[in-house]
Amino acid sequence: MKKAKKKHSPAGPEAGEKPSVAPQEVVSLVWELGDPLCAAEGMELVHVEYQREPGGWVLRLFIEKPDGVGVEDCSTVSRQLGDLLDIKLETDLPYTLEVSSPGPERPLSKKTDFNRFAGHTARIRTRKPLGGQKNFKGVLAGITEDDMIRLTLEQETVAIPYREMTRARLVNYHGDDKC
Repeated sequence: MKKAKKKHSPAGPEAGEKPSVAPQEVVSLVWELGDPLCAAEGMELVHVEYQREPGGWVLRLFIEKPDGVGVEDCSTVSRQLGDLLDIKLETDLPYTLEVSSPGPERPLSKKTDFNRFAGHTARIRTRKPLGGQKNFKGVLAGITEDDMIRLTLEQETVAIPYREMTRARLVNYHGDDKC
């Protein structure tokens, strides 16, 4: 997995305090700014996370492109997006911006991902228990028009509402060429 990191330290409260901007608002802003930026560079913005970790707040982006992501690609997106966020993101907390390739545990964020990666093994976590469980592992069977993720388990296919999903990742995915 290729990775670039950049520390952003606006003047303000210590890293242990709550952010002045809700994490979901940060994620939405990054999608709004990062998606067209990545497209202009011939890449796809795969997933965005903003969360508190032991070392402070981390804004993590996963990018990919058809011929693979290199360190220079990560650095380019980190530099350009970092500059945009310095202007557009109104936060008083320092955070670390990480940009990397998705790796073998590729996140599934967009609805189209569930059809694109049908036939591959995935792990999905839900907000509330569905049929007594919140964690599922099986083979993706796509997403329906009414936004139900279909996942084939050992004995059955379950339907998981997209809006109830909190996390979804492929398992041991190494690209379409399997090398």
